[in-house]
Amino acid sequence: MTATTSANQLHERFRGYYPVVIDVETGGFNARTDALLEIAAITLKMDKNGWLSPDQTFHFHVTPFEGANLEPAALEFTGIDPWSALRGAVTERDALEQIFKGVRKGIKANHCQRAVIVAHNASFDHGFVMAAAERAELKRNPFHPFATFDTASLAGLALGQTVLAKACRAAGMSFDNKEAHSALYDTRKTAELFCTIVNRWKLLGGWPPAPADMPDFTDPEQQA
Repeated sequence: MTATTSANQLHERFRGYYPVVIDVETGGFNARTDALLEIAAITLKMDKNGWLSPDQTFHFHVTPFEGANLEPAALEFTGIDPWSALRGAVTERDALEQIFKGVRKGIKANHCQRAVIVAHNASFDHGFVMAAAERAELKRNPFHPFATFDTASLAGLALGQTVLAKACRAAGMSFDNKEAHSALYDTRKTAELFCTIVNRWKLLGGWPPAPADMPDFTDPEQQA
């Protein structure tokens, strides 16, 4: 296997991490006390030439856990009626079990070691996923306990924008504000944004890594 072919493997690109894009809609800002109401997750794949793209999608409406806090302002913002039968909501445990099962399969198939959450302002989504997994007593959580890939930071660097809608438009992507704050829509746009940034970095020559014998042009002695 050549160095170029090896670099075009998903497990090589992110140091053994399997990136999974996630977005949650919630009943507030506190992961410990406020309800998880909707979650979407999209796994990623890499083709033989090293280009990253979305793969499988998981999406669930979630019933509030017993005793969960629901902030009226948060419900007004998302437009979610937690008690509507039309939502087809499932428990936190059922939602996460299905997502975790799919993620573990992806980890194995891509020879990765662990999954990492990719999200816009990732600490928020990561916190709710971890708190829900703890409440559900799910022992086989495939996600790293604290590491994340934050597309707000990446977009700030690559595109000069940190708001999801503005970053998508700066990347030449469409973004419908009427669809925003749906976990499924936001996850799709975040996955597209992450893949665009990663692929653009590759196109600019930032990946695969430079050969070990490439001159270090930051060394003044090699610039003579």
